[in-house]
Amino acid sequence: MLRETSNAIEALLSRRSVPALRLREPGPSQAQIGSAIDAALCAPDHGGLKPWRFVLIHGAARARLSELFVRRLQQREPATPAGKLDKVRTMPLTAPLVIAVGAHLRQDHKVPEHEQLLATGAGVMNLLNAFHAQGYGAIWLTGGNAYDPEIAAALGFDAQERCLGFVYVGSMSPQDDSPPRRPERAAFVRDWSG
Repeated sequence: MLRETSNAIEALLSRRSVPALRLREPGPSQAQIGSAIDAALCAPDHGGLKPWRFVLIHGAARARLSELFVRRLQQREPATPAGKLDKVRTMPLTAPLVIAVGAHLRQDHKVPEHEQLLATGAGVMNLLNAFHAQGYGAIWLTGGNAYDPEIAAALGFDAQERCLGFVYVGSMSPQDDSPPRRPERAAFVRDWSG
């Protein structure tokens, strides 16, 4: 058990967000995606509400997502520079797998909305860690397209569900394989003695 614990800690400490434009084929297999989703479903969940929702976008659907992103960005911001449009167009086509993340928010439950959102965030963290443990790079991105109600509706999110962003997953280039730099923990931790 000690060796497994050590390996798990090493995996957690080596995880980093890999820019979506640096992800490439091959992407994870169906079995690997299933394992990552299963890990997400093990996240802490006050009230057992299971608020997380995941929409898998791969293959030709990525091109349709790219077109949707560009169209909606142009509608929201008609003066968007061509370079920004190109970046938005390219991201879903570069990463072999895009996962739209949503939360089914229950207003009629004693568990407050912010705790439901936290549970979804914990699920996404498990998802990211599971992909990393299987050797893939990933990043969770938000922004205008993530919060656009027309994009959410096009992805099948209903009125009680909120789109919270997109997880891009793929193989990493060799330059992304170096250990991440971590901040000194002293700036983020303090003891309290009452």
